[in-house]
Amino acid sequence: MTIKPEERLAAALARLILDPAAPPARHIAVGAASPVPAAACWLVRKQGHPVRLSLLHKRSGNPFTEGSRELFDLTGQGRIDLFFLGGGQIDGQANINLVGTGEWPGSNVRFPGSFGSAFMYFMTPRTILFREEHSPRVLVEKVDMVSAPGVSPPGVFRRGTAQALVTGRCVFRFHPDRGRFTLESVHPGESVESIRAATGFDFDVPAEVPRTPDPTEAELALLRGPVCDEMLETYPEFCARVFDRKQAA
Repeated sequence: MTIKPEERLAAALARLILDPAAPPARHIAVGAASPVPAAACWLVRKQGHPVRLSLLHKRSGNPFTEGSRELFDLTGQGRIDLFFLGGGQIDGQANINLVGTGEWPGSNVRFPGSFGSAFMYFMTPRTILFREEHSPRVLVEKVDMVSAPGVSPPGVFRRGTAQALVTGRCVFRFHPDRGRFTLESVHPGESVESIRAATGFDFDVPAEVPRTPDPTEAELALLRGPVCDEMLETYPEFCARVFDRKQAA
């Protein structure tokens, strides 16, 4: 059975969501352009876990009548447990850059903008960083500009920080006490050497690095069936490309 890369990533994200060592994820919010994280959240839900999902890109699945302002209000009240963030650049201290590259104001290459990333990073107990592209231009030694910092000095209030970074090549676990990533698993076809060659920052490597597990048959059945059913309205192109499903005419 052929497994699409996006299916493997969704299953890997779902396992991180359900990590028993992490604070519980009772309410998860997913941003607008995040089909793989959305698939992971729906997978968790369809597995029978009682999580509340706020999908900001799905009109019928978004409880917020005033958009992101209500999301920020809930987050400030401590009522969002997990969020996903990405970045045009991500560095080894889990800093993200959503502004641009080069000198301020980042006019060499422009990214979409920081928006509420810093607030969500500080006020959400768990953040999973996600970026499919894994290359030295994305995973850099030091971001050109800090849209949202991965760690904060003592005395600065923040509820949480990054739990992990998932890319198209591997899974990194973040250690905020040391401000460093550890390589947790590599996707099929990758090795420690290939990950180092594609990563601009240094990271720790355990004695043995496992391969990222394939989705189980049960997970694939959920992804290609009930999960896709939930996502067709919002992500029709993603569902057509990954699950070979199209909306009914």
